[in-house]
Amino acid sequence: MSDYKYPKAEKLKKKAEIDILFAKGKWKTSGNLRAIILKNHPNLPMEGVKFGVSVSKRYFKKAVHRNRIKRLLRECYRLNKTLFRKSFGEKTIAMLFWISKDIPQKFQDVEAEFIQLCESQTPPKKLNF
Repeated sequence: MSDYKYPKAEKLKKKAEIDILFAKGKWKTSGNLRAIILKNHPNLPMEGVKFGVSVSKRYFKKAVHRNRIKRLLRECYRLNKTLFRKSFGEKTIAMLFWISKDIPQKFQDVEAEFIQLCESQTPPKKLNF
């Protein structure tokens, strides 16, 4: 059975972790989603995945809209956590951004882009001949 929780231990909140993430992380983009990801960094003793979400006030002036998009992004992560871990690893810190001026109409659209972002990172399988 999958773990569908998003506990406090998985939330990216420390300023030091966020600073290292922006300094050393790699950017990945898929559709309207953009993620910055850092795997197995020696300065960060991590036991698991740390995940955060951010939405720009530049594009969404109203907090209601920003909060809705953040809820959708966190829900995508929560439901597809196993895919995220398989794609990016068990010891990873990541932050996800919405980079469009348009508010997503349906959760399914956001989830499809999140899955596409994760699958674009998955290394190709070896073929044995």
